[in-house]
Amino acid sequence: MQFHNPEQALEQCSRTLGEHGGVAPSISRSSTFVVDDPESMAALFSGEREDGFLYSRSFNPTVNVLCRSLAALEATEAAMGTASGMAAIATTLLQLCRHGDHIVASDTIYGGSHALLETLLPQLNITTTFVDSSDPAAVEAAITPHTRVIYSETMGNPTLRIADIRALATVAHDHGLQLVVDNTFSPVVVTPALLGADVVVYSLTKFINGASDLIAGAICGSEAFIRELMDLHSGRIMLTGPTMDPRVAFDIHQRLPHLPLRMREHGRRAMAMAELLEDLGLTVRYPGLASHPQHQLFAGMVNQGYGYGGMLTLDCGSRGQAEELMRVLQNEEQFGLLAVSLGYFDTLISCSSASTSSEIGELDQQKMGLAPGLLRLAVGYTGSLEGRLHQLQRAVEKVLAVSV
Repeated sequence: MQFHNPEQALEQCSRTLGEHGGVAPSISRSSTFVVDDPESMAALFSGEREDGFLYSRSFNPTVNVLCRSLAALEATEAAMGTASGMAAIATTLLQLCRHGDHIVASDTIYGGSHALLETLLPQLNITTTFVDSSDPAAVEAAITPHTRVIYSETMGNPTLRIADIRALATVAHDHGLQLVVDNTFSPVVVTPALLGADVVVYSLTKFINGASDLIAGAICGSEAFIRELMDLHSGRIMLTGPTMDPRVAFDIHQRLPHLPLRMREHGRRAMAMAELLEDLGLTVRYPGLASHPQHQLFAGMVNQGYGYGGMLTLDCGSRGQAEELMRVLQNEEQFGLLAVSLGYFDTLISCSSASTSSEIGELDQQKMGLAPGLLRLAVGYTGSLEGRLHQLQRAVEKVLAVSV
């Protein structure tokens, strides 16, 4: 079985020193670049040369440094940064699909991604069928002669349903399709490209950056696909312009070396909290628990030594109880923060049906298994683990009337 060593991959990626030998790479904030002669400018615009810079909406030296490291992390030939995770998803799908094309997508994905596929892309006559991505047979049955892409999240947001990436890749490639995987919930933990994914997309805002202080995205794939995205005449990133700022690229790059350490600790604490909640008899879902329906599947996908991710869910039975538990966890126990997003060093708590999945209709929420009282916990690593477990137990015993 093939596993990836993200720490080794990052270490082996050639380090770019800054100007005057600085240990950190320099930040090139210039919007435009000088070339040596008119012939060089023409050659760069025509694509005959690729060894220079013209304008930072296309390529920028600082962004390129980050992209080389992301490609190493994801075991892909190349990567490209974008202004947000949604920009990464949208430009990828628009590059792969044309008017009249069809997408088969997981039915449990981020609300913004669902809205893109269900509402916006049909205006361009690109349609989507939503299915259970953990069921490869259902995915294959949804393929039509117009299908071009299978789209899934490694770990579904917010239900934490696991996609069988190997099986999806087989289905996709048997039908001449591209498999696009959003791995935002599980960087380092899973390397989708090694499982057969053609394109891997990220919201870098989350775990990879880790500080909830900027917005960014990334697309990782073949050199040819990244070049398509940046083509002067038809590239969806080049023409729609969701440019990553060099300062943002610098900040993310400086946090990549400790990403594996952070993911280990996110996972260690999430596992301990999930075990506590399960011992209390609550309906908790975490891929590291043997009770998770796809635990064995996920165990066969993860890179060894990095845990099972920092996300868990707790079904509180009703939205009212979920909101009361959130109130107690934040305002009485100081356990975490009532906020959307994930990957922060403090735990972030939200009720998904009324927040990050609110774009999805009530009937579709029911179909995807999203209960109104489902809490999503993006587990952080501040404070002592023992103290956090005590805070969590007191809160659930108070609100949900449970005890050991």
